[in-house]
Amino acid sequence: MAINIAIFASGAGTNAQNIIDYYKSKLNESNISVNVNLVISNNPKAYVLERAKKENIEFYVISKEDLKSEDLIIEILDQYCIDLIILAGFILKIPNKIVSLYQNKIINIHPSLLPKFGGKGMYGSSVHNAVINSKENESGITIHLVDDKYDNGKVIFQAKCPVSIDDTPESLANKIHALEAQYFPDVINNYIMDNLESF
Repeated sequence: MAINIAIFASGAGTNAQNIIDYYKSKLNESNISVNVNLVISNNPKAYVLERAKKENIEFYVISKEDLKSEDLIIEILDQYCIDLIILAGFILKIPNKIVSLYQNKIINIHPSLLPKFGGKGMYGSSVHNAVINSKENESGITIHLVDDKYDNGKVIFQAKCPVSIDDTPESLANKIHALEAQYFPDVINNYIMDNLESF
């Protein structure tokens, strides 16, 4: 059995690389083959595209208008037989038609403990700034399914880290990146294995 993943990313693609490396290390481990078949970005300068090139993974650059038109994206996903979409630092909202078509098969990672510090415009340093300005004593990551609202779908997993009084957005980002690297690929894989009958 083969399960094909598309990764949507807007930036450097650190999480994308971790996922790609994770599945390369799992080759021939079981009769379930999970492959990253496709990378999609809305940013033509995103380093994630260089990562895709180096890994010989097909990639597409799409505009906000392409995404809104929906059918083009669906056609691309169909072309590569995509079973699961991973949002790894993708800043655009996924249209409802794609969410409906891939119900419970779109996973996002968010750099806070949702429902706190989620919603439109809350990504990257804006989240870490908000956490620090609110004098929170902890933050973390939330891995969740995607529905028709920003950062709103069913939570699959959360991990926490302390926020100290001398943390900056940069130092907090480093803590969050460490949690992402530690947990994101495993959580994706566990979700796939727990839901094999739906693929």
